[in-house]
Amino acid sequence: MKKSIIGLVCALVTPLAFAQTSTTTTEETTTSKPATTSETTTTTTYTAGTVSTYEPGRTVVVRGEQGPVSFALGTAARVVDAAGKVVTAPLRAGQKVRVYYTGPEEKRVAERVIVED
Repeated sequence: MKKSIIGLVCALVTPLAFAQTSTTTTEETTTSKPATTSETTTTTTYTAGTVSTYEPGRTVVVRGEQGPVSFALGTAARVVDAAGKVVTAPLRAGQKVRVYYTGPEEKRVAERVIVED
């Protein structure tokens, strides 16, 4: 009987002897996805001069300080007067204009043409 009581006490004390305290650590992490969009910056510049040639809806060539410069006329290009009113008459050679455009030298696209006279 002594052996069974000693065995029972040992069985009850053994888990307490090997017991360890446990620590739970919660770590919060934030991950960010790399940006998949690219940012493009376009600048609008202008050239002033006189009209050399004009093809409605296609191109306009302006002779300015840098010599003749050709511009493609996109569908969104507007021809307006100094007050901002749309000009419906075709441009004539010799008219003073200011062409606002975007794009590199070889692919200039006129966005707005202001007739100055």
